[in-house]
Amino acid sequence: MTRIDHFVPAVGEARLQVAIAILYREGKFLMQLRDEVPNIVYPGHWGMFGGHLDPGETPEIAVQRELIEEIGYHLPIVQKFGCYVNDRVIRHVFYGPLKVELDELTLMEGWDMDLLTPEEIRHGVHYSDRAQQIKPLTEGSQEILLDFIEQTY
Repeated sequence: MTRIDHFVPAVGEARLQVAIAILYREGKFLMQLRDEVPNIVYPGHWGMFGGHLDPGETPEIAVQRELIEEIGYHLPIVQKFGCYVNDRVIRHVFYGPLKVELDELTLMEGWDMDLLTPEEIRHGVHYSDRAQQIKPLTEGSQEILLDFIEQTY
């Protein structure tokens, strides 16, 4: 996966585009444990909140919509971290503070959510109280968060 600061897709771009959010609070990062459903990408893995861009939707609007749909959270300021591009997907990555307590969020998509420490992100695993298991991070989420931690902390 290659990180670039800005990406303008070509007309007729065939790659999937997603907008995802790095949400941080008190030195930790909010992540979602994806459902254990075999027909989704990375079932049972920790990943960042976000999702696909709807037709005609900008990445900035998509990340706000996805956060509202998935956890009922409005990101006060949408700041772009960059784009991560590979041959299958373009990930538009945004970041901002999580200004509410975890129990003030409503998980509407996924199996669990939690705040992970930079150390847990480096190790690539985190224990889920709901699943009662240690679950891995998605490769993409780990790479993006490690880049963010290195550049901002």
